[in-house]
Amino acid sequence: MVKKLLSNSYLALVLLFIYTPILFVMIFSFTESGVMGNWQGFSADLYKELFQGEQGRKILQVFWNTIKVGLIAAVVSTVLGSIGAIGIFYSGRKMRKTFSFINQIPVVNAEIVTGISLLLLFLVFALPRGEVTVILAHITFCTPYVVLSVLPKLKQMNNNIYEACLDLGATPLRALWSVILPEILPGMISGFIMAFTLSIDDFVVTNYTTSTSFDTLSTFIYKDAVKGGLTPSLRALSTLIFVVVLTMLFISNFRASKEKTKEKKA
Repeated sequence: MVKKLLSNSYLALVLLFIYTPILFVMIFSFTESGVMGNWQGFSADLYKELFQGEQGRKILQVFWNTIKVGLIAAVVSTVLGSIGAIGIFYSGRKMRKTFSFINQIPVVNAEIVTGISLLLLFLVFALPRGEVTVILAHITFCTPYVVLSVLPKLKQMNNNIYEACLDLGATPLRALWSVILPEILPGMISGFIMAFTLSIDDFVVTNYTTSTSFDTLSTFIYKDAVKGGLTPSLRALSTLIFVVVLTMLFISNFRASKEKTKEKKA
């Protein structure tokens, strides 16, 4: 009983530590105060400013930049990572170990090293920094995570089905489309979500590979904070993002629990 009480108390403290700052931002998104912690009465003006004001339009543009970069990087890295995972899986034993080791280096490597390396690479090839270099950089550091998401699904797959498909006259491309892709699809979806999350959350690599004329949310917030404080409308945007993510999470969990209930009844 005491052990359970202590574990629950510890979990409650951890959750409180994680979610208190978010709750604080959400509460103060409903006041006009330009300073966090200074409540000046309930107001939805920050939300109006976000969608109607000049500064709000700028923030929304940066937000859409972030989403666009994230989606492009996630789609391309999912394709490249899936192809890479299939190539690694069907390589010889020694080559598989070598490629797997090489793939893990960017994952465990410090982001600042990746950012500086990409910056130097773009300078060598005289690529002007901006949206294109940010997308290329995000594809580069997201792809290894997709490989790590897809490889376990390939290992779980019954390879005899693929070989049987070939024996029955299917071309390797047809067998890939009909057998391998359905088997690794959950891993590809997980890799896509991880790549998208990593992209919209990244600051270090983006900061090294972008220019003053192109910002994502992370670099915009950093520049805004350096000037002496965050734009109040960012509280409203943060609240909306959190609510949307939380809603999607509830829907996903609800559907999953509903499917489990159906399976039990069946």
